Amino acid sequence: MNSAMKWGFRIILMAGLVAVVVGLWKREEIARLWAVNTLFDEDRIVANFSNMQRAFLTVPVARGDGPVSPLPEGRQMTLPEGVEDWIASRDLTSLLVLHDGRIVHESYHKGTGPDDLRISWSMAKSYLSVLFGILLEEGAISSIDAPVLRYAPQLADSAYDGATIRHILQMTSGVEFDEDYLDYDSDINRMGRVLALGGSMDGFAAGLAARAGQPGAAWKYVSIDTHVLGMIIRGATGRDIPDVMSEKVIAPLGLETAPYYLSDGNGVAFVLGGLNMRTRDYARFGLMVEQMGAYQGRQVVHAGWIEDATTASAPTAQGQMGYGYQWWIPVGAPKGIFMARGIYGQYIYIDQNRDIVIVVTAADRNFRAPGAHAENVTMMRRIADAL
Repeated sequence: MNSAMKWGFRIILMAGLVAVVVGLWKREEIARLWAVNTLFDEDRIVANFSNMQRAFLTVPVARGDGPVSPLPEGRQMTLPEGVEDWIASRDLTSLLVLHDGRIVHESYHKGTGPDDLRISWSMAKSYLSVLFGILLEEGAISSIDAPVLRYAPQLADSAYDGATIRHILQMTSGVEFDEDYLDYDSDINRMGRVLALGGSMDGFAAGLAARAGQPGAAWKYVSIDTHVLGMIIRGATGRDIPDVMSEKVIAPLGLETAPYYLSDGNGVAFVLGGLNMRTRDYARFGLMVEQMGAYQGRQVVHAGWIEDATTASAPTAQGQMGYGYQWWIPVGAPKGIFMARGIYGQYIYIDQNRDIVIVVTAADRNFRAPGAHAENVTMMRRIADAL
């Protein structure tokens, strides 16, 4: 072997060693990125939605030391015609119905079970709304009309400079943000990669400079707004969200098991969509809200906040779903009917007029198909009508 060949061999060997070292060093990040890129694959999505800790960093949320609160069984309902087909076609993984605080239907599908901790996606936004209402009542936050920068000064010179907390709650911040889940280069998917690779969500939010309009001028669903709401809460309390959420919201509910949040590389909870808990525990939260913030003899959040948060106050377009403070109001629904909602078919549907809470979890890869959401709302209404 001549000298040139020896040097070439050494270069190849060194390059291979460097690749191995870098691969080992970045193994966890590479594994998470691979998991994220296959998160919604048809043969993986159901298992992934019950095991999100495999793809993302996480932070625990303590359940508290109290006993598990009862969810007694009621007389089991007969599901209306068409529900079984809906469960199959929309890839539901669980369906739980409470009437008068009692379980009248509970079923699990696609190989899942009651012990699965299921990803909330944007249902988590409604949890943060409840927490915010508690802190507002306690005086930790002065007003929903306070400027965002009062509690999140790191957003100075970003697109959030000039917005108020009300704008954030109502999704009228005016921030330009592309929420297209099917576009690899959209803002929401760039944000997902930041999360998966252990980047900073605060830094991502602070880096948003473009505006679609002035704050308060128009409604546009912008998920990163809810992260900013989390920044406001952290700035006001000096505490991490899992800590204060556990104390103020989770512990009073007497959950079956401790939930967890997905988190970024700084341990900051992914509050806009990263909560994971059992279906029955989603139902406990829904029941507390349905009862105007009261649960097991304790007023968890002020009733006035529940009323304000679940009233369609945002300037949504005519014929569009209403929006309050991180809660959805179905088109044409009477007062007292509202929902938490997440992508891929997650719902906590609440009908205060008839004392009904319906929890739906799903792994519906076709959730964006025309009519899919309307079908879901129609079927939940039919279930409520059948009681």
